[in-house]
Amino acid sequence: MIILPAIDIMDGQCVRLVRGDYGTAHKVAEDAVAVAQAFEKSGAEWLHMVDLNGAVATEPVNSELLMQVLNSCRLKVELGGGIRSMETVDFYLSQGVSRVILGSAALKDPALVKEAVRKYGERVAVGIDAKNGFVAAEGWTQTSDVSYLDLAKQMEAIGVQYLIFTDISRDGMLTGPNIEMLAELDHTVSCRVIASGGVSSADDIRALAGLNLYGAICGKALYTGDLNLDEAVAIGRGVA
Repeated sequence: MIILPAIDIMDGQCVRLVRGDYGTAHKVAEDAVAVAQAFEKSGAEWLHMVDLNGAVATEPVNSELLMQVLNSCRLKVELGGGIRSMETVDFYLSQGVSRVILGSAALKDPALVKEAVRKYGERVAVGIDAKNGFVAAEGWTQTSDVSYLDLAKQMEAIGVQYLIFTDISRDGMLTGPNIEMLAELDHTVSCRVIASGGVSSADDIRALAGLNLYGAICGKALYTGDLNLDEAVAIGRGVA
């Protein structure tokens, strides 16, 4: 299982949110570049980055800083937030981003997802973020009446190979991931599933690895010190 440490950027700062509430944003590091380099030294191979301002603005806002982070390390980067056009998909993938994440677009513009997947294949992931099992969009400020499983099946039919699932109620809470929803998702579709939200400890990483998921995103617990990235990476590789 691949471990993806997370860097979320808001107003040019490295921050974390609680349950996706922008009003809870608090800075967790002085320098996003230094954070990425520390993640690399701890053995990570991938980095998960989100342009939080972009998610609300529906277009890239912090792309300059995100590209600085990308170019400062050898980590493979998956990036989301504000990607609502092929122009933006093309830009990020041409700049060295390994995988772009389409979130709100999956709900509101599936034709864009289809076009992106046709052009880039496995370099396109879809982020499915749910409140009470229903998909949220626009930086989690809107909730739809679409079930997370129904959207997952729609994305699978389009050809999406990677799904990033977040139970918003767990995000930033350090209460553990939603194992039940993740297991159901993984059993429902053939896509590779990446767990996001709630990871609080090495035990959570072990529980996710036990589901045989493709990956797990770790955010707040790394910044609070509740989770050691070296250990998480070792568990993911099956050597701890």
